[in-house]
Amino acid sequence: MLSSSIAFPPLRLTPPSAAAPRWRSAAAAVTITMRDRSKNRKPTQRGRYLSSEAIQAVQSLKRATLCGAPAAGAVAKDPKLQRLLKADMVAVFRELAAQGEALLALKVFEEIQKEHWYKPRLFWYVDLITVLASKGLRSEVGKACSYLKREQLEPDTDGFNLLLKTLLDAEFTQLTMDCFRLMKLWDSEPDRTTYVTLVKGLESVGETDLSAQMRLEAESDYGDLWDFFDEEEAIDA
Repeated sequence: MLSSSIAFPPLRLTPPSAAAPRWRSAAAAVTITMRDRSKNRKPTQRGRYLSSEAIQAVQSLKRATLCGAPAAGAVAKDPKLQRLLKADMVAVFRELAAQGEALLALKVFEEIQKEHWYKPRLFWYVDLITVLASKGLRSEVGKACSYLKREQLEPDTDGFNLLLKTLLDAEFTQLTMDCFRLMKLWDSEPDRTTYVTLVKGLESVGETDLSAQMRLEAESDYGDLWDFFDEEEAIDA
């Protein structure tokens, strides 16, 4: 007869510390670092780095106009703006233009013109005229262009090309032609982009005679301009 008690070998339990899974030891060796998100930010545009003082000036000017103060009065009486250094004042102007604060940008620009360090830059005028035109402020666009006519600028064909396109897009035909004459007066040689902008832009606003005149001038300066037009139209198609 078989024995009723069967002997089993004793169980050996492994201590919990010895049985720790491998992923725990691997995780302990991992160092978690936070990515610097500032590296993802796009570089600021030239003349638009905003110091804390410039930011306060922008906010102060906008608050004043929201409370009913005219742009001219807000700019003239704002102590934060008057204390700004050159780079900060230019940055405030360009930031206001970028935010669509057309009248404030114009008044700050007029303050900049009074400074002893003022030296005109065409891209400032492009910023100013662009925001004024976008708000439909036609008389202010004319005022800005009158300031431009009194300046003496260094040659800048690319800058003038942007300015001509801005004026044509807003249908300022006469101002466009005035600025084209300034362009040549200040030794900014018109290039193919200049003539393409003028010919197509003038034609689009119904100025066919002026457009034809620009075609003739372009042909005189660039005999192969017609090939360039064909290439442009092929790309557009």
